[in-house]
Amino acid sequence: MLQLAAHIDEAAAAIADRWPFTPRAGIILGTGLGNLAEHIESKVVLDYNSIPRFPRSTALGHKGRLACGLLAGVPVVTMEGRFHLYEGYSAQQITLPIRVMKALGIELLIVSNASGGLNPQFASGDIMVIEDHLNLLGDNPLTGINDDSLGPRFPDMSAPYDLSLIDEALQITRHKNFVAHRGVYAAVTGPNYETRAEYRYLRRIGADVVGMSTVPEVIVAAHAHLKVLALSTVTNMCLPDAPQSTRGEDVIEIAQKVEPKLRAIVMGVLAKAG
Repeated sequence: MLQLAAHIDEAAAAIADRWPFTPRAGIILGTGLGNLAEHIESKVVLDYNSIPRFPRSTALGHKGRLACGLLAGVPVVTMEGRFHLYEGYSAQQITLPIRVMKALGIELLIVSNASGGLNPQFASGDIMVIEDHLNLLGDNPLTGINDDSLGPRFPDMSAPYDLSLIDEALQITRHKNFVAHRGVYAAVTGPNYETRAEYRYLRRIGADVVGMSTVPEVIVAAHAHLKVLALSTVTNMCLPDAPQSTRGEDVIEIAQKVEPKLRAIVMGVLAKAG
């Protein structure tokens, strides 16, 4: 981690050279949710391969670029595609963009993802506002010598997801009259989907949905003292007694259909922040 600060500065300088503004929020768009970036005004787009130290996005449906501009009147930096452990990156590589967005000036991180529903009260196409998580990735982006200039050695994780933002998001869904839940997200490495026995195990230990991302970014956000709102689109149900096969293409299709609902939440939260 001791070289991390230099890598952050290098990447942040390259972005600021192309977009010399201070963002208030960073947004990570997950599987099938990249269309939100089309609503950014005064947009400057940077491919990840043009930003020093940034990994390359190889996940299905991820464009691999950074969109900077105004969303609901708020200056934002938006990741159109994230990184995952299953792509072969380390947890520190995955979370470098969060460090860079923090260096650019963000105070709020909004994260979205696609997930499999474990809670039988959920349905495909629902949105869950994440209130807590289970880190089952077997890795942590804070492993190694800590750089105190980036955050504390032992960051508190009692409330990594901002409670006021959770309430705001749920108020927006009630006003817009569509289904949303609050619950626990379990992060697993992937890239394979889970077995029926794993579904049972995850549900038994308290998970409402399961996915392959988000937790490393949120850990780093907590380390960097950022407020976090995380939204999970339930793209398929993972019920061990009524199993259905899961394809990545189907996950993307459902996530794209739900995108207008997710956009309504994000735009509402940003409008209030502005």
